[in-house]
Amino acid sequence: MPSGRIEIALPECPKGLGHIISRPGSPDLIEGVRIQPLQLWPDDRGCFFELYRLGQALTAEFPAGSIQISAAVNFPGTIKAFHYHREQTDCFTPVRGLYQIALVDLRKDSPTFGRRNTIYAGELRPWQVLIPRGVGHGYKVLGTETGVLVYATDRFYNPEDEGRIPYDHPGINYDWATQHK
Repeated sequence: MPSGRIEIALPECPKGLGHIISRPGSPDLIEGVRIQPLQLWPDDRGCFFELYRLGQALTAEFPAGSIQISAAVNFPGTIKAFHYHREQTDCFTPVRGLYQIALVDLRKDSPTFGRRNTIYAGELRPWQVLIPRGVGHGYKVLGTETGVLVYATDRFYNPEDEGRIPYDHPGINYDWATQHK
C-alpha cells in the first residue's frame, strides 16, 4: 500500500448522508474507495461465499506478512464512528445483518476532501468495501439482528495508528437518524 505522511483535516459538511452509493463503480465514490460485490452460491441448505482470496481482488496490494483478518459483532442500532488510520487500509465485509457504512475523506490534499459516502451493505447487498488510509469511517447496524462485520487490514492492529472522531462531530455533520423515506 502507499506510504508517506497523510495530512488529516476535519471538513465542514452540511447535515446529511453525503452521496448514497448504489453501485460499485459510482463516480461519487471517495478517491481510492472501491467496492466489490461478493459472489454467493446458494443451495437448499443455505449459501457459500468467499470473503478473501489474499493477493487478489480488493486486498491484492496487501503485503502477505502483515495482513490481519478480524471480526466485530455488533448489536442492532449500534453506531461505531468515526475513526481513521494514517497507515492502515481496511477492507470491510458485512456478513450478517445490514450495515450503514459512513465514510468521509479527511485527507487534506485529496481531490475528494470532505466528501461523504453512505453505503448500505450486508446480507441484502453482499459487498466488500475497501477503505483507504485517511478516510474516516464508521457504521450503524440497521434492523433487529445482531450484525457481524469481517474485515481485513493491510497491517497488524496498532492502537497508535487509530484516530478517533465523535460520531456526532459538527464538522462531519453526518445524519445517523432513520431517514423515513
